Amino acid sequence: MSESTELVIVEPKNALTVFTAPDEIEAILLKVEQEVGSFVPDVSTKKGRDAIGSLGLKIAKTKTYLDGLGKDLVDEYKEIPKKIDANRKTVRDRLDALKAKTLKPREEWEAEQESIRLAKLAEADYEISLLMNEKFDRDVADAKLEAERIQKEHEERIAKEAAEKARLEAEATAQREREAALQREADLKAQAALAEANRIAAEKKAEQDRIDAAAKAEANRLSAAQQAEREKQEAIAAEKLKAKQEADRIQREAKQKEDARLAEEKRIADEAAARVANVEHKRAINQQSVADLVAAGITEECAVQCVKAIAKGQVSAIAITY
Repeated sequence: MSESTELVIVEPKNALTVFTAPDEIEAILLKVEQEVGSFVPDVSTKKGRDAIGSLGLKIAKTKTYLDGLGKDLVDEYKEIPKKIDANRKTVRDRLDALKAKTLKPREEWEAEQESIRLAKLAEADYEISLLMNEKFDRDVADAKLEAERIQKEHEERIAKEAAEKARLEAEATAQREREAALQREADLKAQAALAEANRIAAEKKAEQDRIDAAAKAEANRLSAAQQAEREKQEAIAAEKLKAKQEADRIQREAKQKEDARLAEEKRIADEAAARVANVEHKRAINQQSVADLVAAGITEECAVQCVKAIAKGQVSAIAITY
């Protein structure tokens, strides 16, 4: 529990469970209600009235904090927005009612004092109200800074997770390509080995044919032996040439496939790097756009919604240049 900001704190890793399990959000609201219920308002002193205002501000900050946490989950987990929005509405309604109930004693006292101040001490009460407004403005500014810090941390975490996911996907794709390349290389080697075996078999057959032809020529001692020998040698030469041409073809195909694989790996890696860089670039532009709108006087929540709508093309004649 935080004494300076919200009445409850939810660990980011537990946020999804809190907003999708009815018992979890009910337990949080009951805890807040019990703490507020244990508070005894005292409007008789300035300290007591300030305590009422401080508690009311904490309730408002708790509502903003839990509602914003649920809103982040809606953006991150599109498949469960109805459950989260239902719990966000419960948070807003219950805490708005609790805030109104908590501030009611002070508001009634202030109304009574206002009627008194119209008749008495108008100038002194006006100075006191200015002091109270300054304190409230400081509290609101502190709450805004804290909300900006939490939002920035959330956006940085989302961007880091997206970059890590893209990196892992690129590595997995590259690993699959490497394994496929190894398999293709093994297949090509097997084909080359088969071609070499065929070539050797052809040479052996040709040699055996030569031996047979020579034996036949020697036995017959005919002039036709010379012709047979020439034909045999031509057949051997033809078989050798055919085997060499087949081996050359297999090597060419292997090289072409390897070159294509390397080019594809480079393309995939370049596209993955470009996607990561584009995500980071767009996130930076969107954050700066939100900051510019806030600096122009628009509330941060409204600025975020405006930038999202423009980025999605939902606003006519307006676009973000990335």
